[in-house]
Amino acid sequence: MTERAPVGGIHSVRAALKFGAEGVDEVWLERARRDRRLQELADLAREAGIRLRQVERAELERAAAGVNHQGALAWVRVPSSRTESDLAALLDRLDVPPFLLLLDEVQDPHNLGACLRTAEAVGVQAVIAPKDNAVGLTPVVCKVASGAAETLPYVQVTNLARVMDALKERGIWLIGAAGEASDELYAADLTGPLGLVMGAEGSGLRRLTRERCDRLVRLPMCGQVESLNVSVAAGVCLYEALRQRRA
Repeated sequence: MTERAPVGGIHSVRAALKFGAEGVDEVWLERARRDRRLQELADLAREAGIRLRQVERAELERAAAGVNHQGALAWVRVPSSRTESDLAALLDRLDVPPFLLLLDEVQDPHNLGACLRTAEAVGVQAVIAPKDNAVGLTPVVCKVASGAAETLPYVQVTNLARVMDALKERGIWLIGAAGEASDELYAADLTGPLGLVMGAEGSGLRRLTRERCDRLVRLPMCGQVESLNVSVAAGVCLYEALRQRRA
């Protein structure tokens, strides 16, 4: 049986209906609310032929499990990850410089979900991770990603180092984040074909991953804390890349 996950919040449900409607099983809207934005979601669901239910707030609260649902919840089928051949086809179709995020053995589903959400927000075209010792697309990941797991390709590969070599052959510059790097993030040029490489929680980048990076950078840490959560660090790096690419 296909797993499904709840995606809550007006913006997230709208994104799921507009960009990933084929993966939405049904939409729940709070019965007592009369809201123009909820009506828009109802119209989108009907146009896509998706089952629509009016439910009590208590039922929404139970299903959302703490997520700020704003009276709207979409039940989405957990998507499948993509393959190396899918990645090659995606890169061949691009008419803009590649902007990729590589995650080296990130195992926490909340971190992966947050990374997917931020990556989608800044325009990353694919997130790449190893198949082994890394979390896949689970209901928890999809819930935290708030619609990004349905729209942003998540590519799981057998050998991350080999894929990094293939990306470099395409002219994609690989920038790895490492606490011991001598250069700060803000000194790096992030404007061209780019793959940002982030390490696992705690252990950071593996040796082979680190060796294949064209450059290592660190985030400036001015307080007593020595490191950041991988999803927070990824967010900082991704938005610095976006800032430079829009300048």
